[in-house]
Amino acid sequence: MGRRYRVGIDVGGTFTDAALIDESTYSVISTKKIPTTHSAKEGVANGIVKIIESIITENNIYPEEIVFIAHGTTQATNALLEGDVSDVGVIGIGTGIEGTKTQSETNVGRIELAKGKFLNTHYEFIDSKFLHDGSLKNVFEKFKQKNINTIISAEAYSVDNPFNEDFIIEEAEKNGMTGTASHEISKLYGLKTRTRTAVINGSIISRMMETANMTEDSVKKSGIKSPLMIMRCDGGVMTIDEVRKRPILTMLSGPAAGVAGALMYEKISDGIFFEIGGTSTDISVIKNGKVMIKYAEIGGHKTYLNSLDVRTIGIAGGSMIKIENNKIVDVGPRSAHIAELDYETFVDDGEIEDPVVKYINPKESDEKNYAILETKSGKKYSYTLAGAANLIGMIPVGDYARGNIKETKKAYEALAKELNTSVEDVLETIMNIACSKVLKVVNEMKADYDLSESIITLVGGGGSASVIVPYLAKKTNYKYKIAKNAPYISTIGVALAMVREVVERTVANPTNDDIKNIRKEAKIAAMNSGANEKTIEIIVEIDSKKNIIRAIASGTTELRTKDLSNKILNKNELEDICLKSVKECEKSICIAETEKYSVYELEIIVKKFFGLIKKKYFPIRVIDNEGVIRLQKDSGFVYPTSKKTFKENLLNAIQENTKYGDAGEELPFVYILAAHRIIDLAGLANKEQIISIAEIELDEFEDEQELIILISK
Repeated sequence: MGRRYRVGIDVGGTFTDAALIDESTYSVISTKKIPTTHSAKEGVANGIVKIIESIITENNIYPEEIVFIAHGTTQATNALLEGDVSDVGVIGIGTGIEGTKTQSETNVGRIELAKGKFLNTHYEFIDSKFLHDGSLKNVFEKFKQKNINTIISAEAYSVDNPFNEDFIIEEAEKNGMTGTASHEISKLYGLKTRTRTAVINGSIISRMMETANMTEDSVKKSGIKSPLMIMRCDGGVMTIDEVRKRPILTMLSGPAAGVAGALMYEKISDGIFFEIGGTSTDISVIKNGKVMIKYAEIGGHKTYLNSLDVRTIGIAGGSMIKIENNKIVDVGPRSAHIAELDYETFVDDGEIEDPVVKYINPKESDEKNYAILETKSGKKYSYTLAGAANLIGMIPVGDYARGNIKETKKAYEALAKELNTSVEDVLETIMNIACSKVLKVVNEMKADYDLSESIITLVGGGGSASVIVPYLAKKTNYKYKIAKNAPYISTIGVALAMVREVVERTVANPTNDDIKNIRKEAKIAAMNSGANEKTIEIIVEIDSKKNIIRAIASGTTELRTKDLSNKILNKNELEDICLKSVKECEKSICIAETEKYSVYELEIIVKKFFGLIKKKYFPIRVIDNEGVIRLQKDSGFVYPTSKKTFKENLLNAIQENTKYGDAGEELPFVYILAAHRIIDLAGLANKEQIISIAEIELDEFEDEQELIILISK
């Protein structure tokens, strides 16, 4: 087999997109878009089959040449937002005083998923002393009488001993029911949150399984031998077997795919990523070249779902214009798509003749104050943010969102006349209202993640990327980029995604064995999700404040022969990037380097009292050879060493930079740069943990491997 391809499919609410990518070069061969097949007998799976067949036929390739196929889906998100979920039966397990506490924490009641949309749970408690004497049969019968076919088992400390939880699920499956044990969703102790997360997962199992089975079957029938992978909410992919167990992990996978795709093409250190469609914009953060992850909330309820930190606002290319008392008062949240109207800017020459401004209510509950226009022929079009952005000159020729400027001008001349003002004032008002909403979220995220003002880059993805991002950049003086292949960035992100698994446990003062065990568990989980063992890298994090130890394993399904990187930069280019990362920086000097990373010390002189007093600061930047700043520290010290001698040098470096006060020892932050890796040991509780994790992480290297120890206070 000479040729090898990767296929990514993104199933959205309106369209199903596909991208065909060359496995050896990662270049995009072809893209395709068709309406999502909600009404088909096979549901969205029908559209997936159609788009696979089209892309194979049109590009003259054979099914066996496809070595990777994955799709992202909004199905789980939509099911929860729309309340299209199944009732769930919860079985709490415990005994004695602990059993009383378990009942209060596992009886989660009715969960609000979105405004007016609820998930109903039905609860039974079994004393663990009597779990194996036949009590379960009566509980199952009660649930079946209520048409409940999904069971959740929940017991305190099941993450340490899951026997009882697993027994209930096994018995449920023997009785023709499906189920989830709470420990399968999270290994953290918080029983209430763990149970709630498992319940939400269980509520969408039946709907997701039906689609997963049809989709997998369809892919097999097409002749593709590679197993179907599904996008996760943290930017990785997993096998369809894992989806059957944990469908909740597919929530918010669309935004995750978009930023994953952008990071493969655009080399960003600190930035904000915008996935901009027709109705809404998803906003997420990139810091030190990585996407930011947090625990997701559903309907205001905390879960143990590790998800991209994405914030969604009702501003996008199709956002409609709201008028009150002859003034523009708002942009969005309604869109032309909701009103089922075409955009005023995507028209042929001559379509807008003698336009008359009229007002509609897109939904029955809305006021009749959204502006549209009616032409001489009786055709109606919506005024949109995309139209304003086109006419104000923000969207270049050839862009996906580029409209017909001549016809758009006619539309806005009519609106300006209606409002007794100028076209320029109308456009400025629309763009400023829209961008102020976006900027509010940008400022919140910038503060939440302490992004560096000097190097923030706004990155636009989605079909309407140019509608908002260039204007926002102009207003803020931030740099900006429209991502390569922006309209299909999510689909490309799906096609190029890596397998990612996160295992978390509640452990106070973890031992070497605890660290080794969680690494092993994360590696096995990644392999079960389809990762090639040779490609797996594992990062261990310890949160001493919350007593959480976390292992993140990532790898690819195939051994990659080519990186997606841009060209390798020379020292002058790297120095210039570091120099510009801080305002008023005097100079930037490389003080250490590995195969992939360089450490630069910057010099900043701050003048006070009319220049009479000068103070110098020496921030540290760790930059990779593609120009992405991976670490930013206000100060730091570098200690070159090798694997053979690192332990002694590391202990000395820690000792030299440890502070002692009333609260006891205050350890510095420690990082180790080794070849292609940055080992993050910051925030660990004691020297023993730092040494232990360092030894485990460096195990793959030879004694002669050169290392850089970076200490930051």
